[in-house]
Amino acid sequence: MKKTLIAAQLANVLSSGSLIAPQGTLTQSNKPEQSWFSFKAIANGEAELMIYDEIGGWGITASQFASKLKDLGKITKLTARIHSPGGDVFEGMAIYNILKNYPAHKVAHIDGLAASMASVVAMAFDEVIMPENAMMMVHKPWGGTMGDANDMRKYADLLDKVESNLVGAYRDKTGMDDEALHALLAEETWLTGAEAVEQGFADSLSEPLAMAASLQSHRMKDYANMPQAAKRLIAPQGNGANQPQPTPAPVNQPAPAPAAVAQPSQAEIQAAAMKMNKERVDGINALFNFWPQFADLKNECIADINMDADKAKDKILAKLGENTTPLATLPKSTIHSSNGNIVGDSVRAQLMARAGHADAERDNNYTSYNLKELARASLMDRGIGVAGLNQMQMVGLAFTHSSSDFGNILLDVANKSVMRGWELASETFERFTRKGQLSDFKVSKRVGLEEFGSLRKVREGAEYKYITLGDKGADIALATYGEIFAITRQAIINDDMNMLSIIPQKMGAAAKATIGDLVFAILTGNPKMSDGKNLFSADHGNLGSGAPSAENLGILAELMESQTTGGAHPRALNIMPAFVLCPPNLKRTLTQIIKSSSVKGADVNAGIANPVQDFAEVISEARLKAASDKAFYLAAGQGSDTIEVAYLDGIDTPYIEQQEGFSVDGVATKVRIDAGVAPLDHRGLVKSSGQ
Repeated sequence: MKKTLIAAQLANVLSSGSLIAPQGTLTQSNKPEQSWFSFKAIANGEAELMIYDEIGGWGITASQFASKLKDLGKITKLTARIHSPGGDVFEGMAIYNILKNYPAHKVAHIDGLAASMASVVAMAFDEVIMPENAMMMVHKPWGGTMGDANDMRKYADLLDKVESNLVGAYRDKTGMDDEALHALLAEETWLTGAEAVEQGFADSLSEPLAMAASLQSHRMKDYANMPQAAKRLIAPQGNGANQPQPTPAPVNQPAPAPAAVAQPSQAEIQAAAMKMNKERVDGINALFNFWPQFADLKNECIADINMDADKAKDKILAKLGENTTPLATLPKSTIHSSNGNIVGDSVRAQLMARAGHADAERDNNYTSYNLKELARASLMDRGIGVAGLNQMQMVGLAFTHSSSDFGNILLDVANKSVMRGWELASETFERFTRKGQLSDFKVSKRVGLEEFGSLRKVREGAEYKYITLGDKGADIALATYGEIFAITRQAIINDDMNMLSIIPQKMGAAAKATIGDLVFAILTGNPKMSDGKNLFSADHGNLGSGAPSAENLGILAELMESQTTGGAHPRALNIMPAFVLCPPNLKRTLTQIIKSSSVKGADVNAGIANPVQDFAEVISEARLKAASDKAFYLAAGQGSDTIEVAYLDGIDTPYIEQQEGFSVDGVATKVRIDAGVAPLDHRGLVKSSGQ
């Protein structure tokens, strides 16, 4: 019988496998303590990794593994020594992916055993070396579930998918076909070093290693087909037949008198007692890290000098049993073994579908789950106990537990909604402004058209001359715009999808509208340019008057087309209008004028053609009406020097991030965009007062 969920958790927490080490390399005195792995920087960009226990044991997660790896800095060669019975599959797959993509030459030595998920982790290395007397084991994923026949079938389908992912990791290393790998997993296959090399799981053999210690793990009893060689490999050192037998005394000779045994001093006895008690307390503390709600019970166990971690486990089981529900109503799916982030991917797919960002997946086991049920599944289906927690505590744990990515999934869904709002926002400024990029928040200068005249002639054999740029360029600087919204525990409990869809979508639209506000505020605000004159002024030759008509549009167009570079040797720029920007009340009038083939008021048979027919596109903008319902503008085409919208490092979309802190009972999410808007040059813009 396989372990139940709670028993499996406790067994995982309490496992403390002893070690096998290559003689002269690792002993009990230098093995990793209170961890299943350790990193050690050597020299010249090399480092050593040791995995000598159950992956995910001691409550140490893949995120901590990644952090330790990052702390090593730039590594060109990573050497690993592995002796592990397997462990937590989700942590194991995370380790596999981290190592698989790590940019260094990776070599793994299987010092004794690489079983279950430990064998998958080994597949991430470029080179795997096994002694002749080491072993590797691969097997099918297993687990347990509760429910009716349909639930059982769904769970069986899930395990099949998990197995396919396991096979993928082995296939990438060995090159074997899927059918052969499935057959190996089905048989719980144990491979010697030579067999592993022959089938591609390892790359080369090394000399047999003398065993310095043993591996003791609750997982070992779950392996039904363990060969005798493997049992001897992991047997506790110093037991029975494995020990050298004493030489018998000669016949008819009296046995030698027993040697006197030195008695420990009182100080040695006291020190040993203190050490034992510390180990007892540390074991109990490590156990209760998984059940923080039982603080009183933990203190009670620590106070009892006869209580160790094994006995405390029974206390926790009894405590959990006080509020359990009947078997038939327990959560229906408990995943003990898998490959890849099955839970996280399925939860993400369900939320993306509910938010309208993806189609529903018919084979997703979480299709009918609401937000609260998904939060619970993100914990329970990873083997994290939630019995005894109320709704608020359970959802809070889903946000914060290192093995749950529930908060990150919510952030992904909200980000998708923000981007949808940004993309669907009906804004016109992108049509006629120029997109730019700034690398910091300092004020920058933009060179305007007046800085360049015509290029000078270079006589044969003469040198090219450098042009001198003045300091009259337009100023532009970035600013940050953003807001915060919260995905609270209450929203999860109430299944409020608006916090993941409607609200962030509106914030995305608001982010884009913020840029639009800045652009049109320049047109209506008529700011001063670097020459001290207003953007639209008689001195700039880009300010006209008169109500919309073919004649007035022609006059305004001529103002733009007549612009020059200025200076001692002005050059005509030949800028052409591309857009007419107007308030909504003038849109139809201007459209009629520009689209008509003849001039308004003239006899249709008079042959008077419309001189401004289709010369520009009409853009209606409500923000302009707030300033004036009569004024309208001409703008040159996109890319001309008119108004620039610059983004930090060219990131022209908003982004969201979780905000650290305790001010919100859930996850505070910040939507921000870094942008700067400034007028570059007056020559590509013309204004009519409209009267």
